[in-house]
Amino acid sequence: MNATASEPVSLRLLDREFHIACAPEERAGLVAAAQFLDGKMRELKANTKVPGFDRIAVLTAVSIAHELLTLRKEHDSQEQALTDGLAALRRKLDGLLDASVK
Repeated sequence: MNATASEPVSLRLLDREFHIACAPEERAGLVAAAQFLDGKMRELKANTKVPGFDRIAVLTAVSIAHELLTLRKEHDSQEQALTDGLAALRRKLDGLLDASVK
């Protein structure tokens, strides 16, 4: 991000306002991320007796990080299964091509 091309964006998390500088093309994504985070923080606050903004923020961040790592692991597993399946298909095709050439 180019510091001269950044502009401040106002974000609200649990009724607290934060100003963050970002590039204009990152604005929509940053606002969407803040809205997602605010929703998760409100969900945690409503379902637990966790006191304090900082504690809610940290627990929400850990929860989101756990979700991200779980999804990455699933993605990697699916990617490996796809790679293995494509390799098996290639071997079958190579075997069929070799058999038809002979």
